[in-house]
Amino acid sequence: MKKIMLLGYGAMAQAVIERMPEAVAIGWIVAHEHHHAGILARFHGTVMPLLSPGDCADTPDLVLECASQQAVAQYGEAILRRGWHLAVVSTGALADRELEARLRNAGGRLTLLSGAVAGIDGLSAAKEGGLQRVVYRSRKSPASWRGSHAEKLINLDTVSSAQIFFEGSAREAARLFPANANVAATVALGGIGMDETRVQLMVDPTTTRNTHTLHVEGLFGEFHIELSGLPLASNPKTSTLAALSAVRACRELAQQ
Repeated sequence: MKKIMLLGYGAMAQAVIERMPEAVAIGWIVAHEHHHAGILARFHGTVMPLLSPGDCADTPDLVLECASQQAVAQYGEAILRRGWHLAVVSTGALADRELEARLRNAGGRLTLLSGAVAGIDGLSAAKEGGLQRVVYRSRKSPASWRGSHAEKLINLDTVSSAQIFFEGSAREAARLFPANANVAATVALGGIGMDETRVQLMVDPTTTRNTHTLHVEGLFGEFHIELSGLPLASNPKTSTLAALSAVRACRELAQQ
C-alpha cells in the first residue's frame, strides 16, 4: 500500500479523496487547524492532520499538492530537500523565476501535473523539433472569474457577450490570476517558456464550461486542441480535469 501526503483540504482535495485508488492510502493531510478535528473524525484517526509537511516524521511515497500557488511557495522547497517526491497542480507558482530555480535545485523529485489541459505530451515533443509560436486561450463563465484580478479589467455583472479581457505572457497571467491561470503555466513550462507563451483570457456569460484552447506552430508543423471541461461544482474556478490529473498521479504511484 502506497501512502501519500495531501497538501490542502479544499474543493480539489475533496474531489481527489473521493476518487482515491484502492491501492493508495492518505497518510497525512496538511490543512488549516480548523479542519483538523473534521479530518480525524472523517478518517477515524487513520489520517494525521498536519500544519506543515515538516511535522511528518515518516516518508510519504508522494506529496500531492492540491492547495494553491502559495502552498507550493511555502512548502515546496523544504519537501524536495527532504528527498521526497512532490507532484504540483498549482504550476503557476513557477512563474516566480527564483522559486522555480530553488525547486528545481532542491533535490527530491518534482512532477508538474497536466491539470486541466490536454496535449502536453505533444507540446513537449514539438519542443524537441523547434517551437515557434504557442497561444493559449481560456474561456470561462463570469462566476469562474469572480474574486480575481478580472474584476478590475471588466464588469462581470454586465458583460453580455464573450470578451477577451486579458492578453499577455504566461508569466503575467500566472502572477495576476493565481487561481485561474495554472493551465497557462503548465503549457508554458511544457513548451517555449513563460515569457514567450501568449495567453488570452476570456469571459463568456453563455457558457457553463471551462474551455481551454491551445494553438501550437513550429518546424514540426502545427496543431490545435480545444478542451471544454466542466468546473468542480464546489469551486467554479477549478476544472474537474485538474482534479482528475491528481487522481491519475495517485494511480500511477499505485502501479510502481
